[in-house]
Amino acid sequence: MTNRSCVGVFSFLLVFSVTAVAQEPAKTFQSFIQKQSTELRKDDRPAASLEEWKRKRIILRENLLKAWGGFPETPCDLEARILGGFQREGYRVEKLVFQTRPGVWMTANAYVPDKPGKHSAILHVHGHWAGAKQDPVVQTRCIGCAKLGFFVLCVDAFGAGERGIEKPLGEYHGEMTAATLLPVGLPLSGLQVYENMRAVDYLRTRPEVDPDRIGITGASGGGNQSMYTGAFDERIRCVVPTCSVGTYQAYLSAACCMCEVVPGALRFTEEGDVLSLAADRGLMVTSATKDAFQFSVAEAKKSFSRVEAISQLFKAATVKHTIIESGHDYNQSMREAMYGWMAKQLKQEGDGSPIADPKIQPETPETLRCFPGDSRPDDFMTIPRFAAMEARRLADKRVAPINREAFEKLQTEKRRGLIEVLGGQPKPSPIHLNIEPNTDQTSQTLTFDTESDLKLLAHRDLPEKPGRLAIVLDLDGGADTAFTSELANSLRDGGWAIVTPELRSTGRFAHPGDKIGNAPDHNTAEWSLWIGRPLLGQWVYDVRRTLDAIAERDGSLPHDVLAVGRGPSGVVALCAAALDERITRVKTIESLASFATDHAYRRQRLALLVPGILRDVGDIADIAALVAPRPVTISGGTKGQGDPIDPVAFGRTFATTKRAFELLDVGSLLVLEEHR
Repeated sequence: MTNRSCVGVFSFLLVFSVTAVAQEPAKTFQSFIQKQSTELRKDDRPAASLEEWKRKRIILRENLLKAWGGFPETPCDLEARILGGFQREGYRVEKLVFQTRPGVWMTANAYVPDKPGKHSAILHVHGHWAGAKQDPVVQTRCIGCAKLGFFVLCVDAFGAGERGIEKPLGEYHGEMTAATLLPVGLPLSGLQVYENMRAVDYLRTRPEVDPDRIGITGASGGGNQSMYTGAFDERIRCVVPTCSVGTYQAYLSAACCMCEVVPGALRFTEEGDVLSLAADRGLMVTSATKDAFQFSVAEAKKSFSRVEAISQLFKAATVKHTIIESGHDYNQSMREAMYGWMAKQLKQEGDGSPIADPKIQPETPETLRCFPGDSRPDDFMTIPRFAAMEARRLADKRVAPINREAFEKLQTEKRRGLIEVLGGQPKPSPIHLNIEPNTDQTSQTLTFDTESDLKLLAHRDLPEKPGRLAIVLDLDGGADTAFTSELANSLRDGGWAIVTPELRSTGRFAHPGDKIGNAPDHNTAEWSLWIGRPLLGQWVYDVRRTLDAIAERDGSLPHDVLAVGRGPSGVVALCAAALDERITRVKTIESLASFATDHAYRRQRLALLVPGILRDVGDIADIAALVAPRPVTISGGTKGQGDPIDPVAFGRTFATTKRAFELLDVGSLLVLEEHR
């Protein structure tokens, strides 16, 4: 029986060949990530002295700043403009905008008490309420604070409220919208911190505000923003994160918004130490008894215990953990607890006990909008537009090599950069290879350890024509689909033996409920970011371990090894070939042509969007250039939003790759096939 005919009975035979893996639980990958995170933080302990903590917090802030891609050295002018407003009993509301970065405008509402003089101020950040700063839940606490004599600034986070891709309210800024920021190395969590710091800059310009008495609060994602901004900006003297505190390890059991992810955070800290950065500045954590696991009272207590230990190093530090019988919310009891705590910390009034709600009447959301209806300017800066602008800026900074020597030096540097942004490549461990031949004796299934506690599977042909091996990747269908695919059969007809690995968290190893919105691999990709090992890097390692398994089985690899992938799998094939010279050629088919996009990603994998890859390595074309002088075929390509790239843009996009092959005098080994 030929290899081509064996695939006809492959599905029937498969039941006999995957027994060792079929019983693997679907959550194996999650368990692997959790074990990795536990190992990373196993030596954590609180600082034993104030001197030790001062040294530690400097390093912690440096690591946070690096994870966020850095902040601008020189803030741009705020250029604040009041666009309108209205009077209410005891306070007035202003609708205003100010500039956080050049061309990036933050929409905000100021609630200004009628009482003259300088007031304590509170920055309110909204979290994942559909109306953002306009939402009645968010408005209510702003109005309550204003009636109690606080100057309030409530802002729309980037991508939410009036700052979405589209003009209507209610748009979600997470998953593949926020993911456009990852390749340029500016994750949304860091952008939010910097923008909230600019909001503090604005507060300090207001004559009604005492610049030394500013607090911050928010719930859910807004609580996260409160924690990080309060941790980073010491001008903030009171920090009240609500329904948001838990542990980073708990995030590895749940889905969270991209705005909450700090890439690689578990490599250098846990949430308790981040919270502790504000332990000397009036920190109150509010938890709800019926919240999700990652924000649960039990998880919050783990982090708050670290805060208590650090606070004792300061003479006058005051910290508090408030627990309220409630679900995920910012309700009346939570508001009243916040009022009392802010009054004590910022006004030196009371003992921190709850203060009763004043009479509150929220506005209709449209009333608060800076740009009512569809009046927002058409060129308003959105998250994808900002990401595209940053991508162009990074591209403009690159210096093209002028000769072969310069290019080869650049190749070496970029390969090191690729390994680094992919989170490193583990040292190979024992592979524990198991081989199960199919009954037709023309194919077999390999099972092996890619890393400790993580087993993979690959189907392979027994080659009739030794010397040519094609690794066919399929992130969606997995090894079974890839092995019987039209692509695999056409390669067999061309004399290639086929191997199809089932990469971690794909196929039968896929995590249940992984898809969130437009991200088919949302949770597994996010969990991987937390431990500083982007899933793309882990997939590349799985491809390399597949070659190790075959080499161990056969004693050596064939002289010609092709890595080929369609769609998102093509990026995995390119990165694997760039880092492993045992792969002698690579082909992508209708794969992502560029990380740069001014639209939200669609029909792509979140795992491909590695933090800082555009900044530290380059675009898809630059990765393809790292394969040179080995043959590369790029067959068509897609834009970030999933549409085919047009022929003119296709050639322009891969001009860098073409130039690299020409510098090495192997221009004919690069094949660019336009989309058909």
